[in-house]
Amino acid sequence: MNHLYLLLNLGSLSIPFLFSFHPKLKFYNKWKSLFIAIALTMLIFIPWDIIFTKNGIWGFNDIYFLEERLLGLPIEEWLFFICIPYACVFTHYALIYYFPSLKLRKKNTTILTQVSVAILLLLCLVYYDKWYTFVNFLYAIILLPIVLKYNIELLQKYFLTFLVMLIPFFIVNGILTGSFIENEVVWYNNSENLGVRLFTIPIEDTIYAFTLILTNLFLIEFLEKKLFQK
Repeated sequence: MNHLYLLLNLGSLSIPFLFSFHPKLKFYNKWKSLFIAIALTMLIFIPWDIIFTKNGIWGFNDIYFLEERLLGLPIEEWLFFICIPYACVFTHYALIYYFPSLKLRKKNTTILTQVSVAILLLLCLVYYDKWYTFVNFLYAIILLPIVLKYNIELLQKYFLTFLVMLIPFFIVNGILTGSFIENEVVWYNNSENLGVRLFTIPIEDTIYAFTLILTNLFLIEFLEKKLFQK
């Protein structure tokens, strides 16, 4: 049972990794920008994770992971920020390849972004004392306008591809938060979030996942446009 978190990571990665060599997708061509983006994104999310774990905002059930820890986090938690972004970024580009017209109109994308930011800002103001809610939503409030300004084309597609990603999200994150198993792999201090769950998943996790993958995608496309142009 102590391999569960590791197996979830590797299981999420396995199929996207194998199909990275598909002769049409050739996702391996994005590896340079992808792995740099993952490393840069971890510079944001890992310190956040360490601080929240240290302060009891969330934590990990010892029976579901190996004993090794790095800076207070299970090794599997570090792998999470590699395996899950890899799988989700692959999914995004695979969907775009097979469904090239899958995108919102620019006007609708702008409206959706502005409404989302407004709602998240209101929730931040109301629930400023709940640290997971506040920090999570605040990061989205900062990130969304930046992506809207510098790469609206990404948001046009990502708002739709993320809906597809929610299917494996509910499976993997559901298991992590206690669905289908006796105890959760990752536990949350409900006094630091809204206490609203989608099955066993804190509703904040949807925004967390959204910004985690969007950060990676934004950095990948920035790197490819600015640094890796051929």
